[in-house]
Amino acid sequence: MKREIVKIDRNLCNGCGVCIPNCHEGALQMIDGKATLVSELMCDGLGACIGHCPVGAITIEEREAEAYDEVLTIKEMIKAGRNTVAAHLKHLRDYNEKEYVHQAFDYMKTNAQTIPFDVDELLHEVQQHGKKEPRTNPYLQNLIHKHEEPLACGCPGSAAKSFVPEKVVVSGNADVPSQLSHWPVQMHLINPNASFFQESDLLLSADCVAYALGNFHTKYLKGKKLAIACPKLDSNKEVYIEKLVHLIDQAKVNTITVMKMEVPCCGGLMQLVQTALQQSARKVPVKLLTVSSKGEILEDRWL
Repeated sequence: MKREIVKIDRNLCNGCGVCIPNCHEGALQMIDGKATLVSELMCDGLGACIGHCPVGAITIEEREAEAYDEVLTIKEMIKAGRNTVAAHLKHLRDYNEKEYVHQAFDYMKTNAQTIPFDVDELLHEVQQHGKKEPRTNPYLQNLIHKHEEPLACGCPGSAAKSFVPEKVVVSGNADVPSQLSHWPVQMHLINPNASFFQESDLLLSADCVAYALGNFHTKYLKGKKLAIACPKLDSNKEVYIEKLVHLIDQAKVNTITVMKMEVPCCGGLMQLVQTALQQSARKVPVKLLTVSSKGEILEDRWL
């Protein structure tokens, strides 16, 4: 699919590092004194870092991109040197993308004789990185999940991450635990390449549904991966269709459940899914639920 992604001119970059904390995904790091895109996987192409570069070294390029391929990525990283490879792999570990780390090391071990650094030593370093204690910055500790390491950029607002929801045990006035198992959830922010979407059951919900439906978490979200959107107010919905096609064909989601409100404009959510299915090579079962403003299920059927 065609998408936008950050491009850094290393000849122009003066190494000031101002862009690093302004990358919401933590995809940029300082390597050998230059700002470097260490993971295309996590770059959303929105360019939040661009306005913070004093020398204009960062631009956005639009190009056709295949489904994310860690082997192709690591081949390019190797050309940039050991430090870049190490930063990329540690970055994947930070986001719990263990499968991609395995793919990278499988490739490097197979081609170790052609790689100009010690692959086993690097593997050990990356494994140790995964075991390190969380940083103690109190601001970050308030932002990150209790079982996660803090993100390299210190701004996890739209960084992809997964976690295990707590078991629902309700007694007295206790709060009902959330059944959300990943972040982010807004369609413009989700990364369809994220490993937690692989072979999952996708719940595509209108923004208002969770507010109208009291048992949204316990009955409808539990066990599913969530994406939310507003078919009336959101712009550039063509991107939504591209991401849905990718989730169907590349992530191979098992099912799609669409939850919309009863208002006519909310029907656009189902139209997005239908358009994506028409453009997809795979076909997946789709379930439609329509919710009233009073929290009643008006429609519940497989299409």
